[in-house]
Amino acid sequence: MMKDLIFDEFQNAVDSCLLRHKSILDIMTKLQESQARVNRAVVKSVTSCGCLKINAEKQCIQENIDLDDMSGCLDTHLIGNICDSCREVVEREMGNHLFYLTSLCNTLDINLFDILLKEYNKISTFDKFTFR
Repeated sequence: MMKDLIFDEFQNAVDSCLLRHKSILDIMTKLQESQARVNRAVVKSVTSCGCLKINAEKQCIQENIDLDDMSGCLDTHLIGNICDSCREVVEREMGNHLFYLTSLCNTLDINLFDILLKEYNKISTFDKFTFR
């Protein structure tokens, strides 16, 4: 399957690129740092650029609502659309985060594609109440 091959090639490429941070401790802290950078990039789209606004309040879940209709009444709390400049930064930081997640997989001898498949099977098998 082509997607499996792309994941494997990506995982192999990450493994060959990682030179300085081979220690599990380095990888874990770089993964945490990269997640913080993703969060920071999203926040900066609100606080510096202003392309996004956040209007957060308690989610109002109606009683006796059908589960299929529930997602339509829940809110992301976002107003606006991320601009191209902010999108570029967020995507770059997400890519960096994916790199360190893949590095952790490599160090623990875990296949990233297998994780994706297991997660997909979990969310497609169970109903909305049993998942997260």
